[in-house]
Amino acid sequence: MTLIRSIPGAVSISGARSISGARAWVVTAGRSCAVLRLDARDRLLSAHWGRELGLEQAAALVGVSVPVTAGAAAPGFGAVGHGGAWPFEEDVEGPLELAVGAAFQFGHAQLAVRFADGTRELELEFVSALIENSDTEDTAELVLSFADRHYPLAVESRYRVRSGSPVIERRLVLRHTGSAGEEIISILRADSASWTLPPLADYRLSQVRGRWAAETRLHRSSPPFGETLLTSRRGITGHHANPWVMVDDGTAGATHGQVFGCALAWSGSWQITVERTSADRTVVAAGFGPDGAVWPLAPGEVLTTPVSAGIWTDGGFDAASQAWHAYVLDHVLPHAEELRPVVYNSWEATGFDVSLEGQLALARQAAGIGVELFVMDDGWFGSRTSDRTGLGDWWPNPDRFPDGLAPLVKGVRELGMDFGLWVEPEMVNPDSDLYREHPDWVLHQPFRQRSEHRNQLVLNLARPDVAEWVHEWLDRLVAENDIGFLKWDMNRPFTEVGWPEAGNGGGDLVWRRYVENLYALLDKLRAGHPSLRIESCSGGGGRLDAGMLARVDQVWTSDNTDALDRLAIQEGFAQVYPARVMSAWVTDSPNPHTGRRMPLEFRFHVAMSGVLGIGGDLAEWSEEELVTAREMVAAYKRIRPVVQHGVRYTHGNASGDLSGAEYVAADRSEAVVFVYRRERRFAQMERPVVLRGVDAGGRYRDVGSGIVHHGAVLLSRGLPMALGGGDPVSTMVHLVREG
Repeated sequence: MTLIRSIPGAVSISGARSISGARAWVVTAGRSCAVLRLDARDRLLSAHWGRELGLEQAAALVGVSVPVTAGAAAPGFGAVGHGGAWPFEEDVEGPLELAVGAAFQFGHAQLAVRFADGTRELELEFVSALIENSDTEDTAELVLSFADRHYPLAVESRYRVRSGSPVIERRLVLRHTGSAGEEIISILRADSASWTLPPLADYRLSQVRGRWAAETRLHRSSPPFGETLLTSRRGITGHHANPWVMVDDGTAGATHGQVFGCALAWSGSWQITVERTSADRTVVAAGFGPDGAVWPLAPGEVLTTPVSAGIWTDGGFDAASQAWHAYVLDHVLPHAEELRPVVYNSWEATGFDVSLEGQLALARQAAGIGVELFVMDDGWFGSRTSDRTGLGDWWPNPDRFPDGLAPLVKGVRELGMDFGLWVEPEMVNPDSDLYREHPDWVLHQPFRQRSEHRNQLVLNLARPDVAEWVHEWLDRLVAENDIGFLKWDMNRPFTEVGWPEAGNGGGDLVWRRYVENLYALLDKLRAGHPSLRIESCSGGGGRLDAGMLARVDQVWTSDNTDALDRLAIQEGFAQVYPARVMSAWVTDSPNPHTGRRMPLEFRFHVAMSGVLGIGGDLAEWSEEELVTAREMVAAYKRIRPVVQHGVRYTHGNASGDLSGAEYVAADRSEAVVFVYRRERRFAQMERPVVLRGVDAGGRYRDVGSGIVHHGAVLLSRGLPMALGGGDPVSTMVHLVREG
C-alpha cells in the first residue's frame, strides 16, 4: 500500500462484520460506520450511518434481542419509508439502503429497470452475504447479493473499506442471468449508492457551482423539501457543478460539527439527487449517466457502476476535507508519493505562434528561474495555426518543426528540464485530414446538423476503432519523442450524441462507453509508458473527479489565472481534492482574462498553495521580476513536500478580506502558512493567525525571519502577521520544528 496520511483524530480500524442472530451487517471505516439490515421482505434498510458503533451496540440497534415480526417496526425505527410513508401505506421499517422503485416507494429510485414485457417493478429476494478481506491491499468488502423473484436479474450491493480511511466505497453490480437468446433488460437508472442521513435538527447542503473560468466556487444552502438535482449533462464532469456534496445540520464550522459527504468517481455525465422527505429525512443518491439514457443488459452481460464514496466526520469541514485529501492521496491517485515539478507552459506567451527558436528561447528563460518541466502548448502539429484547423492531424508542423520535435526535446533536456506537450485527443476540426477521411468518427445523429464549438467536433471514443486509433498515435508520439508529460485537454461538451452504426440505442451507449474507453485508453497508455505523467484539462476544470484522478497526476484547475479569482476557485477545489493535484500558474499582470493588476509575490503565493506553474511571457518580464521569480520558485521547492503532502487547515474564507491556508507535515515537523488580504478597510489591524496543526510542545523557527515560536503559543495566541500596505497583499511563512 501507499503511505497512510495522518488525519487528526482518525484511527485505522476498518472492516465488515455480520451481526449474529440477525440479517444485519456493520461496515466500519475508521471512526465511522454503516449498519445495514434486511426486513421480512428482504428489503435492504439503512439502520445507521455516522459515528462508529461496536458490534454489541449495532446489534442492539437492529433489535437482535427482540423478535421482529413481519410488519412490525424494529427498535430505533419509525414507520417512515424512503419517500416518507403515509399511515395507510405499507409500513417500511426504516430508510431504504437500496431503493428499487418497488410498490409504495415513491422517492427517488436508485435502481430502475424495464423488463422485456414492460414490467418495471423490482421485487428482490436476498441470496447471500459475503465478506472478502484482502491482506495485500488492506481492504475489506461486503457483498450483499439479491435476485429478482421472477426475472433473470441479479443485483449486488457492494461496500468496500480501506485501512486507515474513514471512507466507505459503494457500487452496484447488475447481471443478466438469463440464457443466450433471452430478451434484454433495460436499465433506466443505476445509481451507485443511496446514502441515508440520520435525523438532524436541520440540513445544510454544501456543493460547488460555477462555469468556464469560474469553476468550483463553494456554495452552502438549505435543501428544500422534495428532490434537488445536481448534474452534468455535458458528457464530462462539468464546469457548472462537481459530483460531490456534503451535508451538515447547519451549525458545522471549519473545526466543529458532524459532516456527511459523498463523491462519485465518474468523468462523464452524472447526477446527485438530494431528497428531503416529508418526514424531514435526507437521502443522497449518486450515479452516472444523464436522465433518459437506457443501458441495455443482454444475457450474460454485467454492468458495474462507478464508486460512490461516503464519509462521516465530526471535526467540521476541515476534518471532512482532510479525510477526502488522504483518501485521494492514499487510495486513488497514481504515484501520489511523488512531488509534482514546477512547470512552465508556453500558451499565454505564444498562443498559436509556435516555432522551434521561440520555444527554445522560452525554455532557456524558464530554466533560469528554476523550472523543472517545460510544456509546449497548442500550435505544434498539423496545419494548426489557429483554432479553426488541424485538430486530429497529430504530427509536427513541417514548417515549424522541419526536423520533428527531436531538436526541441533535446534542447529542453540539455537545460535540465523534462519535456511535455499539449494534446486534445478527443477532438477534431472539420478542417483536418482526419475529418475528411473519417467524417463518421464524430458524435452525430442522422439528418441533424453537427454543431461546432471552438470550431471542433467530438470524436466518438465509444467506438473501439476510434479509441484504438487515439491510442496508436499517442503511443507513437510519446515513444518516438520521449515525452514525459501530456497536458490532456478536452474543450467542448457533447452535442448531437449519437452513434448511428450501433443501432437505435447507440446514442444511449455513448454516455457510458465513451468514459469506459477513455479510462481504458489512459490505463493502457500509462502501462506502456510508466514514466509518463498526465494533467487532466477540460477547458480548465471541466473534468475533475475521482475517476479521472485514478489515471492522471494533476488537474488544470481553471483557465482563469487571475490570482484573486483563484482564491475562490481553489477554496472550493480544496473541499475534496488535495493540493497535490491542483495545478496553478503565475501569469502576467495585467491578467489576460480579467485585466486586473496584482503584485508578482501575491500571484506566486496563490499559485504556491498548489502545484506551482508559470505561464507568463517571460521574455517581457523585467530583470527584477525574474529575480523575484527565481527566489519564489526556490522557496516553493523548499515547502513543496508540506504543501503537496501535508494536512491542510483553512483560515477564513476566500470571499472575505483576509483568508489563508495552513499546511502541516504529517509528523508536524514543518508548517507553511499562506495569508492573503484582498482589501484593508477602516485601517483595520492585522490579527495573528491562530494555527491548528502544529505540535503544542514543539518550538518552530520561522525560516524567513529566524524568529522562534512555541507551538502552544501558535495554537492559542497565533502567528503574528505584518502584511504591510497595498492591496492585494500576501505573505508566506515557513516554520520548521527545532530539536
